[in-house]
Amino acid sequence: MESINWLNRTELLFGADRIEALKYKHVLVIGLGGVGAYAAEMICRAGVGRMTIADGDSVNLTNLNRQLVALHSTIGKQKAEIMKQRLMDINPELQLEIVPTYLKDESMVDLLKSHPYDYVVDAIDTLSPKIFLIYHSVNLGLKIVSSMGSGGRIDPTQVHIADIAQSYMCPLADVLRKRLHKLNIYTGVKVVFTPELLFEGSVQETHGEQNKKSIVGTVSYMPPLFGCMISSVVIRDLLGFEVKSDLPIPKAIAKKINDSLKI
Repeated sequence: MESINWLNRTELLFGADRIEALKYKHVLVIGLGGVGAYAAEMICRAGVGRMTIADGDSVNLTNLNRQLVALHSTIGKQKAEIMKQRLMDINPELQLEIVPTYLKDESMVDLLKSHPYDYVVDAIDTLSPKIFLIYHSVNLGLKIVSSMGSGGRIDPTQVHIADIAQSYMCPLADVLRKRLHKLNIYTGVKVVFTPELLFEGSVQETHGEQNKKSIVGTVSYMPPLFGCMISSVVIRDLLGFEVKSDLPIPKAIAKKINDSLKI
């Protein structure tokens, strides 16, 4: 009896040569919450052969409404360890490294320099480390796709994949663009974002959670959708398919981009 390859259906879609090429790609996923865990799993299930996943957080009760790693049986356990078990159970031949710590400053740079990653996934939900990751990924010439805010929204039809210069009406993307502009980065970062207005009353100030000034209400399907769309960017880009958006770039930003290209 002919043995069945677990990637048979994906191979039927993309062809054997492309699936073989994915086996030699290395993807770094930082952040394994509502967005990042789904992105990591979809990337693994597509056949990427090497991954590094990083998150210092543990599962808590409030993760149950949206996070892949969150079950009553996993509360209190490290997200990175749970994802390790899941990914290795999907593909026992996966070359997987886990970083079960919060990454800050030089430790993040060291991680980015530790391997010649083919793609970086930013699923961090706090601003400073998010900017730090994007800035250093771009400076190191690494391809990166970043998740913008999925909380406080309920309409999946408004979600876009675009260059960060094309993002709009997303408070997180707005702040991120301004900070990156000060670092002379205007384009070259793919993002998943939605222009949908924040659902009324969905933001609450907090002083209890690490590095967070507020928490945002979320529904089960929005963060996973962002994660799946991020994985589509990674897989399509790695396979050589063009990933672009027809959304306009503001004229002022387009001029800055053109000016920076002339330098």
